[in-house]
Amino acid sequence: MTSLRQRMLEDMRVRNFSPHTQSTYVLQVSLFARYFRKPPDQLGPEEIRSYQVYLTDERKLAPASILIAVAALRFLYKVTLHKDWSVEDIIPTPKKPQKLPIVLSPEEVHHFLSCLASPKHRVILTTCYAADLRISEAVRLKPTEIDRQRMVIRVEQGKGQKDRYVMLSPKLLEILRDWWRLEKPTRWLFPSNIPGHPITRGAVERACQEAHRASRISKPITPHSLRHYSESRTIAE
Repeated sequence: MTSLRQRMLEDMRVRNFSPHTQSTYVLQVSLFARYFRKPPDQLGPEEIRSYQVYLTDERKLAPASILIAVAALRFLYKVTLHKDWSVEDIIPTPKKPQKLPIVLSPEEVHHFLSCLASPKHRVILTTCYAADLRISEAVRLKPTEIDRQRMVIRVEQGKGQKDRYVMLSPKLLEILRDWWRLEKPTRWLFPSNIPGHPITRGAVERACQEAHRASRISKPITPHSLRHYSESRTIAE
């Protein structure tokens, strides 16, 4: 590990960046350095500009993907390397196009969920949909975080490593009760086949893809998009 990479990791750790963010930023900086075949501390504004043009015109990356590279490079040069540039001018952020979301109808949501072969996957994705949870949050839920007295779900260390509460609808509580009677989970609400571990995000995403194909619904469906179909969230009523 180079000293620059070590310093950047230390700078992120002391700011309590998540492990995922740390690995993503390090990867983006590595790709940038690899493109020019030089260490990042030997590169400057002109190379950064050329790299953004490369990502846009040659790689044809979406603005959201370029934003990740921009965030990593801004952190490197502003925080770790202490450059006195106007970072926002040197490393501009691409404007994200404003698009209307594609929304599933209530009938499509129910049909999709019925196509999930595993009760575990069905309950997890129903929870994402009804409680507006990210898949990374849903797979790590614990039985003790379902507060039926206050009708809320406690989400520990969600995005930004923040705890929060989300509403628990009577219908979702009934579904989770049925799941608990069926599985009798202890540590994790949705355990993996490996004892002591929660189900993985990847396993749920694969199940989602299979159900999407089986449903024959042409609209995009992912665990992430499912939680945003709030306009048709009748299952939470």
